Amino acid sequence: MWTQIDTHISQVTGEKFQSQQRRSVGGGCINQGYAVSNGEITYFLKLNQASQVAMFEAEALGLEQMLATASIRVPKPICWGTADNSSYIILEWLELGSSNTKSWEEMGRKLAAMHKSPSSQGFGWKINNTIGSTPQINTWTADWVEFYVKHRLGYQFQLARRRGGNFPKEDKLLAAIPELLANRQVQPSLVHGDLWGGNAGCTASGEPVIFDPATYFADREVDIAMTELFGGFPAAFYKGYNEVLPLDAGYEQRKTLYNLYHILNHFNLFGGGYGSQANRMIDQILR
Repeated sequence: MWTQIDTHISQVTGEKFQSQQRRSVGGGCINQGYAVSNGEITYFLKLNQASQVAMFEAEALGLEQMLATASIRVPKPICWGTADNSSYIILEWLELGSSNTKSWEEMGRKLAAMHKSPSSQGFGWKINNTIGSTPQINTWTADWVEFYVKHRLGYQFQLARRRGGNFPKEDKLLAAIPELLANRQVQPSLVHGDLWGGNAGCTASGEPVIFDPATYFADREVDIAMTELFGGFPAAFYKGYNEVLPLDAGYEQRKTLYNLYHILNHFNLFGGGYGSQANRMIDQILR
């Protein structure tokens, strides 16, 4: 496997690469991560089962689209494919360091700049991808409410029922969403899609960076909402973001609706108390 991956890197970069060091590093909840080096250059490698190669392809395409906006730093994808019984993706290695107020403000400003990237095709993306290991349906849809009801919450509820989840107010919630999201013109924005604290940081030089995307075109507030879900980003981040692209009135009410998608997904991935948390959020939204 390692020889095949080294050969692929060599073919893509045009430089002979033979890994001499392979160090296990964090790869998230669902992948194995390695720092692979030939002594001069290091890459970040993520491994999974061979059946998951489409997940890595979608990650690479998302990173490429984010890179093309020339806004916020993301790791450059080098190559991806399968070797033996594994799928893999090779990414630029970014040495992460500590963050400060200035770097978090800059992250907010740069994310806002990325959010200014529009889509003429509506909401969705060119292919389906994954949120964690759950399929994320990105069928192009002209209307944001229709997209969010059908391809985000509706799909997660469908998966949750198969898992034995019980959400008594599901139908009431889905019927209420058009009114909950009314009175606001939503423009499609390129979003990261999975923007929690574990997918953001700063390089050793202090440059903000985001990674592990679940890219699509959406209401930009879905990214900001998720930054608040698991502990929240520092206040400097929101200050920087609002300097460039102020949040619309009513965001505080909408963020729970947008974060429900991720809590339902956590129920589908991990079970446990996420089902109860989802029901509490539904009650809060419907008050």
